[in-house]
Amino acid sequence: MRHMTIVGVVLIMLGVVALLYQGITYTSRETVLDIGPLHATADRQKTLPLPPVLGITAVAGGVVLLLGGVRKRA
Repeated sequence: MRHMTIVGVVLIMLGVVALLYQGITYTSRETVLDIGPLHATADRQKTLPLPPVLGITAVAGGVVLLLGGVRKRA
């Protein structure tokens, strides 16, 4: 059951990253003015918040998979 162990470790790492960063920030380009040959755009930063429950759930699920993978080998 090596696959369960690998997935468990990946879930733990993703959960810790989600808890540390608490959001994903990205930049989008929006058209502000569009009149004939005149175009104006603006770069806007937006943040997609990640709730702490998501990180905690990922870490807990990773621990369960990690322990399940270790117990099946033993």
